[in-house]
Amino acid sequence: MHDRRSLSGLLALCWLVLIVYASLYPFTAWRLPPGAGLTDVLRLPWPRWLPGFDAWSNLLGYLPLGLLLGFATLRARRPWWAPLVVGTLAAAGLSYGMELLQQFVPRRVPSAHDWLLNTGGGLLGALLAVALDALGWPTRWRWLHDRWLQRGGSGATTLLLLWPVGLLFPSPLPFGLGQVGGRLRELALDGLDGVSWAQPLTLWLETSEVFEPASAVVETVVAVLGLLAPCLLAYAASAPSWRRAILGLGVPAVAITAATLSTALNFGPEHAFAWRTPTVDSALVTSTGLGLALVWVGPRLASSLALIALTGLVLLVHLAPADPYFAQSLQAWEQGRFIRFHGLAQWVGWLWPYLAIGWLLAAPGRSR
Repeated sequence: MHDRRSLSGLLALCWLVLIVYASLYPFTAWRLPPGAGLTDVLRLPWPRWLPGFDAWSNLLGYLPLGLLLGFATLRARRPWWAPLVVGTLAAAGLSYGMELLQQFVPRRVPSAHDWLLNTGGGLLGALLAVALDALGWPTRWRWLHDRWLQRGGSGATTLLLLWPVGLLFPSPLPFGLGQVGGRLRELALDGLDGVSWAQPLTLWLETSEVFEPASAVVETVVAVLGLLAPCLLAYAASAPSWRRAILGLGVPAVAITAATLSTALNFGPEHAFAWRTPTVDSALVTSTGLGLALVWVGPRLASSLALIALTGLVLLVHLAPADPYFAQSLQAWEQGRFIRFHGLAQWVGWLWPYLAIGWLLAAPGRSR
């Protein structure tokens, strides 16, 4: 019963992290507001003009937080009005804190208007949670969850929901999540800058990266493993049945949707399907066939195969040479209006394989 209740709370925590990241991005060049006293910092100004896109994003951005907190409060068997109080106060408190901190972030403009919209979004989400609970939707969700992912609990469900978020950020190889090597290289070079005894290591880090397109074989294998990993994770969280076939077909469908949306945001709607290549199409067909062929394997074997797929995925994405055209994709993302969210998608893409490996390793102990 605790695991059922924890899903709403866990997803609410994930959404809270998203809000914090989107509100304080890019987390650099912080400074004190020039000429501002304590009362000026604590008081939120009213904006001179109200852009439509920001208004909708502020309202809708906090709605899921109120919805998830409302579900978590109702699952704790609180009275019907408790979710309204929790969702509204949580949204108001979090938004006020983010607006205050935005005064220290360059190019961010805090305002009382944003705070009101954020608070209203939390209230709307809580109202929606109460309405859906009255209609019995949470009970139906738990029934569906127990039939489809009865062995996985909230951890597997959260990982499967986060996987398409990681695909939204452009990756050097198709569906190749987990490539943190480039970021670690940058951090190492920054940390070793000016250290005389580390010059050989610095020189090796600067010259070890090869910029050339990866081979078609490497691209295909990475794409197949990247698509097969969430499929096998879903199998590890479920019993063998016909439902697995739908899960196996759902993974490529979600991947196609995420890749299309990512490309549309990156290069424009007219190029939404530019990600499709013969290599990617072949990987989609191969991974789908393998997923359907493994429908009847046991959860333990599926867990072992998922670990193998994830390990192979992270090894190959780090051994593959860097794509010379990848920087163009990153530049397009960083100049778009979704700049606040692309960093979070990047972090999900970096960490998802390792979080999945951790869950798979902990799953046998939890089942015992």
